Amino acid sequence: MTTSKLYSKLSHFTGFLRKFIAYSGPALIVSIAYMDPGNYGTDLQGGAAFGYSLLWVVWLSSAIAMLVQYLSGKLGIATERSMAEILREKLGRKLFIIPYWLSAEVAAAATDLAEYLGTVIALNLLFGVPMIYAAIFGAVDVIIILALTSRKFRLMEQLFLLFVSIISFGYVYEMLVAPPTIHGILAGSFLPHFANSSALFVAVGIIGATVMPHVVFLHSFLTKEKAIGKTLEDRKKMRRLHLAETIFLLTIAALVNAAILLMAAVAFYPNNSQIASIAEAYKTLVPLFGISAGTIFVITLLSSGIASSAAGTLAGQIIMEGLLGKKVNMWLRRIITRFVNVIPTTVAILLGFDPLHILVYSQFLLSLMIPIAVIPVVMLTMDKKLMGVFVNRKITTIIACLFVGIVLVFNALSLISPTS
Repeated sequence: MTTSKLYSKLSHFTGFLRKFIAYSGPALIVSIAYMDPGNYGTDLQGGAAFGYSLLWVVWLSSAIAMLVQYLSGKLGIATERSMAEILREKLGRKLFIIPYWLSAEVAAAATDLAEYLGTVIALNLLFGVPMIYAAIFGAVDVIIILALTSRKFRLMEQLFLLFVSIISFGYVYEMLVAPPTIHGILAGSFLPHFANSSALFVAVGIIGATVMPHVVFLHSFLTKEKAIGKTLEDRKKMRRLHLAETIFLLTIAALVNAAILLMAAVAFYPNNSQIASIAEAYKTLVPLFGISAGTIFVITLLSSGIASSAAGTLAGQIIMEGLLGKKVNMWLRRIITRFVNVIPTTVAILLGFDPLHILVYSQFLLSLMIPIAVIPVVMLTMDKKLMGVFVNRKITTIIACLFVGIVLVFNALSLISPTS
């Protein structure tokens, strides 16, 4: 290759990189939901109880999430409207809108419950704050962050970059101190099976923790905000940048989820396979791999809880405003979203229920609710009249429908399984 050609390729790459950095943000905010405490709970239990054997579920659910988020973001770019706004128009009557909105709110609440629990558990383990007080302190985390970033959206994106970096580098360290075997990774990735019905239940939880209904709504809103007023050519360029950002950041999220499961498999399986709580996992991790491994594990959990709570609260606001067509008081929505989960969580803690079990069951519920967001986004993006030149290719629609079918089959099997 001549020097001039090399210089041309380098110049093209740096130009794309500048545009990528300037555009980036939507998938960055969304990606944190794929590294939330719900993922910690399900991946931790999956690795501890079943070793490497559910690693293929992490890869499958990450692939589904990547495609769904791409379609959602593309919808916002193509239409300059959010998915919630379009669905309000499509559903037409309140008779259909209200039940759908309530279903979406339940999904958002189940997500927020997991995120809030992650913050509570991390505060308890990291600072020794009693669980009941941590439940109260944890209630204000998202309100503080959104207050600091409410007037500067770019500041929120930069803050999310910090959280993603903390979680990612934290798990690079965990993989160094508790390295998995290559044989285990390959077997877990390419030999799909379930050891028993309990493994199926955890697998459905992993899917529910990964394919998040609320951020399907959120992604279309975030890309819509960047697309408003842009020309068709500009939006075509945005779609390419959106694809690159989604693949890059959700690949990082997939690797983090895999790392959580692998760390649990190395640290706890099979000798400590009955790990029943994140606190127990932390206490078992410290004597095995040192205080730094345990501390970093909890710091990543705290970062995950706080950041994903902010994304979840923003998504809840977008869902409500888009489907109901009414502006919602920003602070009232944030406070209600957060405190609606404080009461049941506090009661559960007082009754002695373990937060890890609550996390896993909340993600199982989320998996059952995935179709309410995923089916509409597939149907809307295959609508030529709505999408224009951005309409799905046939192969994209076929793969998306296949993924939806897989989720429905997993959910159906889990419902008839004796464990569920």
